[in-house]
Amino acid sequence: MSKNSETAVKASVFSIIGNASLALIKFLGGYFGNSYALIADAIESSTDVFSSILVFLGLKYSSRPADENHPYGHGKAEALITFLVVLSLIVAAIVIAYESVHNIFTPHERPEAFTLIILGGIIIFKEASFQYVMKKSRQTNSSSLKADAWHHRSDAITSLMAFIGISISLIMGDGWEIADDVTALIASGFIIFNAYNILRPALGEMMDEDLYGVENERIKVIARKVPGVKAVEKCVMRKSGMVYFVDMHAVVSGSLSVAEGHAISHLIKDRVMEVIPEIQDVLVHIEPDFVSIEEYYKNFRKISINREL
Repeated sequence: MSKNSETAVKASVFSIIGNASLALIKFLGGYFGNSYALIADAIESSTDVFSSILVFLGLKYSSRPADENHPYGHGKAEALITFLVVLSLIVAAIVIAYESVHNIFTPHERPEAFTLIILGGIIIFKEASFQYVMKKSRQTNSSSLKADAWHHRSDAITSLMAFIGISISLIMGDGWEIADDVTALIASGFIIFNAYNILRPALGEMMDEDLYGVENERIKVIARKVPGVKAVEKCVMRKSGMVYFVDMHAVVSGSLSVAEGHAISHLIKDRVMEVIPEIQDVLVHIEPDFVSIEEYYKNFRKISINREL
């Protein structure tokens, strides 16, 4: 397992332990504190535990090396896991929205004041967790870890909304008992929005969408500096798990031998992978420059004519 994979797996274990602990704290706080917003928060954290376990399993599987049946590795499994994480977010949002609407039309007592203390601690911890896991996702280029990080952020949002709703109900008094239910309903909308933000890049990864314009230009600059390279006609990049694959067309002199062109292609590949370690492989197609190829065909024609004579 690579260093990036180990880092990502450790971050997912952190998420599993954190979400399981908070789910229990929230449920107990909501049950004894008479706050459905806090219980809704616990439901969302419970799905977070499930999704974090999926992320953990996905990272372990996607880090497997390439084999005969998977010559490009197992990285696409990570994007598939991201889809499941998004699905769990949507399910959580639907459950929270449904129960919130039900509680809005069901008379109940105001939440207890001590639930605000619980929520305050949860908000701080969850935002810190988001920052930590998001940092690890950037370090490892893990889309599923990024989805896991947004789970922490959505949890912080629902907790913040619950904090606001409970505060309103306590300050305003009788008649405002449903404030935390209303804020829980609003929070479900935030969760759906975050789910889309997570799904979009993962979908692009699965479809090999061109999302790496800046990186492509950087690779072209690196390739042009290799001796013998006159230009780079094409460069495309795709992501698979935590690594990238690059295809490019490099223009060289048409008078070079096959062996010389082959050597240049390997120099390009080695140099690109040296500068950008996240790149797993570079496929270089060698193109002869237009002027040289015209000269080559003229010379070839002359040789053919002389042989005929």
